[in-house]
Amino acid sequence: MPNKTESYKLRPLGWEKDADEERIHTTSLDYLAAMTYNSYAIYFRLEDSERPKVVEALKAGLERTLSQCRHLVGRLEKNDDDDDHSFVKRKDDTVDFLVEYWDDAPDVPSFDELEQVHFATKNLGDTVRFSTPGMEYGEKPECHPDRKPVLSAFKANFIRGGLLFVMNHHHYCQDIMGWVWSARQLAGNCAAAMNGTAPPPWDPAAITDGKRFTANLASAQKVDGPKPPERHPDLKPASSVLFHLPRSKAEELKKLAMPTDPSKQWISTYDAFTALLWRLVTKHRRGLYGSRDEDAPLLAEAINFRLAGRLSPPVAEKYQRNLFFAAASASLPEQLTTAQVAETAPLYELAAKIRTMTQSMTQPALEATLAQLAVVRDKTCLFTRVNSFPPLTIVTTDWREAELDSYDFGFGRPRAYRHLFPVVTENLLLIFPRRAAGPLGEDEGPEFALSLENEILDAFLKDPKFKKYFEFRGFELETK
Repeated sequence: MPNKTESYKLRPLGWEKDADEERIHTTSLDYLAAMTYNSYAIYFRLEDSERPKVVEALKAGLERTLSQCRHLVGRLEKNDDDDDHSFVKRKDDTVDFLVEYWDDAPDVPSFDELEQVHFATKNLGDTVRFSTPGMEYGEKPECHPDRKPVLSAFKANFIRGGLLFVMNHHHYCQDIMGWVWSARQLAGNCAAAMNGTAPPPWDPAAITDGKRFTANLASAQKVDGPKPPERHPDLKPASSVLFHLPRSKAEELKKLAMPTDPSKQWISTYDAFTALLWRLVTKHRRGLYGSRDEDAPLLAEAINFRLAGRLSPPVAEKYQRNLFFAAASASLPEQLTTAQVAETAPLYELAAKIRTMTQSMTQPALEATLAQLAVVRDKTCLFTRVNSFPPLTIVTTDWREAELDSYDFGFGRPRAYRHLFPVVTENLLLIFPRRAAGPLGEDEGPEFALSLENEILDAFLKDPKFKKYFEFRGFELETK
């Protein structure tokens, strides 16, 4: 238990002049997000004497940020004039900001202890206690838009030698890049409050650009959607393992995955490490689940449409909403079989398939998807549930562009961030950005959190190919 708790009800800066009610319509892409609360934990090194100033800076920074990121204030509510929902902010709405002090809790590690274990989340113990009550991650009925879920809350957890700052929000509000842009805006607003300087600029289009992804069909033109996804019954108990790919090893791996014929398709570092992980995971899972060699294992990847000039015109730089869609190996004209993925195909073929998947996510592809989503009457059935897919599936989400450690909050730059999962989400592969203050210095590369079945975990970690390129760093969540 914390030795002290403070509770604040924050209002957006200038709320006195706000309208009695503001409604921001959901986009069709919001409904593809997992129906969960997200729980991002940002780590800072701090002296105990700085705590009072940090609390005041966070309060002031949050008040300004909430006046800008207005879709984080209030609740999700059903619309009266169509079949969708809106983020509804009322003039008197407040946002919870909790502050807890964990100095005397013997089971809460210090900042130094966490840094020594690469901020692997398992070392926090019960992560639920660090989130705002009721807003910890997980698929649950309270997150359904018809239940009018609260949109966001924040919690500062002071530990010995540092701060664990947790940002909770409903996933319908924003994806990973939406979150990191709100966190970057908060960093600038906190630094302005801390230092008495001008806050960073803000463009309301970071919210309003979502209108171009919003459906506008009459209910009579719509049809019923699919059955909401549920956890696949054949999945076995899993843990989430944390590991690292040094930059030098990434270069070696990319060379390994490159074609010998220079006229063939270019391969990225992402293609190379994803190909090897797809191979290793499939190799160890195929026996566990009795997969047939001719089966086609599924690889899916969340594609961020902000990048690579995918949209014309582009959205605002700090676009805060959901703007992702999934590419899947099942959509390829020629899919790889289990035997090919696990051993027989050259690694280049796996990497080339991944490159083809990524490049298939174009503006016309997105527009076709939006047209398909528009005709669904109740879009709440469309949410993504990663563990609804069959065994041998890997769903990747690449967070390398979502770096935060170069942004100064006025009381310091983040040393790392993690997502607090109280339960394992099977089939998931998270790719974290490199930590600037990581132990390998210039050779520090991306970190990975992979959900893997307990029965094959030891064999996977001891696999010579894994050990050649990757460095095991602990567990995000370990189950028995």
